[in-house]
Amino acid sequence: MSPPPSDARPPLTVLIAAPRGFCAGVDRAIKIVELAIEQNGAPVYVRHEIVHNKFVVDRLAGMGAVFVDELDDVPDGRPVVFSAHGVPKSVPAAAEQRGLAYLDATCPLVSKVHRQAQRLIETGRQILFIGHAGHPEVIGTFGQVPVGSMTLIQSVEDVAELTVADDENLSFLTQTTLSVDDTAAIVAALMARFPTIKAPRGEDICYATSNRQAAVKEIAPRCERMLVIGAPNSSNSLRLAEVAQRLGTPSRLVQRASEIDWDWFGTPATIGLTAGASAPELLVREVIAALAERFTVTEHELAHVPEGQVFKLPRELVG
Repeated sequence: MSPPPSDARPPLTVLIAAPRGFCAGVDRAIKIVELAIEQNGAPVYVRHEIVHNKFVVDRLAGMGAVFVDELDDVPDGRPVVFSAHGVPKSVPAAAEQRGLAYLDATCPLVSKVHRQAQRLIETGRQILFIGHAGHPEVIGTFGQVPVGSMTLIQSVEDVAELTVADDENLSFLTQTTLSVDDTAAIVAALMARFPTIKAPRGEDICYATSNRQAAVKEIAPRCERMLVIGAPNSSNSLRLAEVAQRLGTPSRLVQRASEIDWDWFGTPATIGLTAGASAPELLVREVIAALAERFTVTEHELAHVPEGQVFKLPRELVG
């Protein structure tokens, strides 16, 4: 589908969600890699994707970051950065054993969940962890506690099928990037089945995840299509597309403007646009530019909740 001539472009209103894009944890993680390269020179190794966004990863690779799957892939004498999703305790322990200098870019809100898990285990509680199997954050959190002391819960159905040794000694925690609504349903099922279960202090789902989902809920009912900029392995981005879809708005996740399916997109009068917490604003502007080649675009940003959160960088980089 080639772009129409400028005088034949139909009007398109683009409702742009706010907040969207980078959260404080992602911003911090990227700065850690940039500063590590600046201070140590290239290459600086990064265990797994620093955040789930190919554009960000490719840009950092161009600066001198080398992304590896495991610590064994890091040569002696070079610094290594651990991703924003967090790592099992065994990873920094192995780095120390090898004498590797490392920087932990784990989001502070994920680290908070790690500390809660450790405290709960110290008090002898069994933890029911709400999350998605195989996600790096889940793997990292499970790696903070002894094997068998935490059980993964992915759905309300899992709650019904659960067998526990002592239903009076349970607690629950959650992944930080889940669907707010799905998690609330699972928590309700846990509370109904185990009335004495201990809840976490405060909300584990991070502020950025909650705010971005709330912003989508605000605009999706007014749209004929929703575009979410984010990676297919980004949990928070996938949840944004799900939120719009559940409200009856056809939604697609795209990493770049080049991935827009124009046949699916059609000629709507109004669409919604947002970006996951790992997607830079530059990609939002790229998508709007692509829309402007085919439509006469009018932009409206709908502010939801202002975000001013900033996380401190590691002392090693700023001291």
